[in-house]
Amino acid sequence: MSKKRFISLLAALMCAMVFVLMIGISKDTPVDAAEETAVEQAEEAADNSTGSKALAAGIVVGLAAAAGAIGMGIAVAKSTESMARQPEIAGKINSTMMLGMVFIETAIIYALIVAILIIFVL
Repeated sequence: MSKKRFISLLAALMCAMVFVLMIGISKDTPVDAAEETAVEQAEEAADNSTGSKALAAGIVVGLAAAAGAIGMGIAVAKSTESMARQPEIAGKINSTMMLGMVFIETAIIYALIVAILIIFVL
């Protein structure tokens, strides 16, 4: 399977998962607003808000982790290939690869921090 086909298949799968989650969150039965009190409406709004925050945080962390894993996999594959071609500079290639891995992992950690902020601050 080619890279372009794999990436497009992965993007389509993620879109389908988000669509299924959004359908599952939506209510099936309409609620008569006259029957609910203001307190019940406020509690329901808070519950819906919490669910939306959790869904957003999960999507943020999931996409960041998936993108980071793909990037790390490509970086390791290319660096291993270049070390096999030129073994005399394997140390430089390895240190450069590790520096790149640190930057990728930092971006994933930033996404985790954003997800935590979404849950607890917003």
